[in-house]
Amino acid sequence: MATWQCISGCGACCHLDPTERPDLADYLNKDELQQYLSMVGSDGWCINFDRLNRKCEIYEQRPRFCHVEPETFYDMFGIEPEELDEFAIACCEENIESIYGDRSIELLSFEQAIRNTEVI
Repeated sequence: MATWQCISGCGACCHLDPTERPDLADYLNKDELQQYLSMVGSDGWCINFDRLNRKCEIYEQRPRFCHVEPETFYDMFGIEPEELDEFAIACCEENIESIYGDRSIELLSFEQAIRNTEVI
């Protein structure tokens, strides 16, 4: 079983274009939705994402919906804690591929990091 983990230098989850996430209101409350939309820059990327260095500039103060944690994913998506790793891995793979491509260094790095967590 693999364990989800974030990889540095990716930031695919910081591409917040709401046209690509039409179900935002299904899992964000009214205040979170307003905050989310206020974070979207004209290019669809989070205004707090330093694209040059690929780092979140508000990481320590980032909103709840930016956390990959059991409580957050249960509240937002109904994902049980024991299903979080599988769900988060699939989400990241899909998102990284859609942003950077299916042969991107970001996807290859993510997949390698996940393989390194697998327990046989």
